[in-house]
Amino acid sequence: MRIFFVGASGHGKVCAEIAELTGYDTILFLDDNKELTGCGGHRVIGVEDDFRKFVDSTTDFFISIGNCKVRQRIQERIKSSGGNIATLVHQEAIVSRDVEIGAGTVIMAGAVINPGTSVGEGTIVNTSSSIDHDCIVGSYSHVAVGSHLCGGVFVGEGSWIGAGVSVNNNIKICSGCMIGAGAVVVKDIKEPGTYIGIPARKSS
Repeated sequence: MRIFFVGASGHGKVCAEIAELTGYDTILFLDDNKELTGCGGHRVIGVEDDFRKFVDSTTDFFISIGNCKVRQRIQERIKSSGGNIATLVHQEAIVSRDVEIGAGTVIMAGAVINPGTSVGEGTIVNTSSSIDHDCIVGSYSHVAVGSHLCGGVFVGEGSWIGAGVSVNNNIKICSGCMIGAGAVVVKDIKEPGTYIGIPARKSS
């Protein structure tokens, strides 16, 4: 099994370890920084555009880039070229059997996702975060380290739920939001933007 990661960063290093644990025996990186030669003990063998050389039925791709918009752009580009996008779930994550997980999403160690939840494409569910029952997390979002979504939460596409954030039951967060680290969301968020504090308010 062979997988190419686009993005030789710290995030890429963590994702590559999950791929190793999952059973991939060939792990390679592509990155536009031509000075990079390795990441997490694996070789960087080209730049992003080189992915076309490796598209075949035996190769998977994964976009290991934190920026939601960049991750979306690259993933959709590879998909449109016929590349197969992997989904990575750490063996020490707890994911209920009926959870739906989109292509290109990573579920990291210690994460918990409870029944009835749907996680879209290209999303990061980071270390020790939790998503309770019947949540919907839109594509190309990021649920950061140690953040917690209570039951029935909706997170729109391309939103960033920062480290240590708590979101109360049945809250709706629109697309394109950034919730700052440690914020507590107790009311629906209906306008894109950055929200911080306890309770979370839009930053001026």
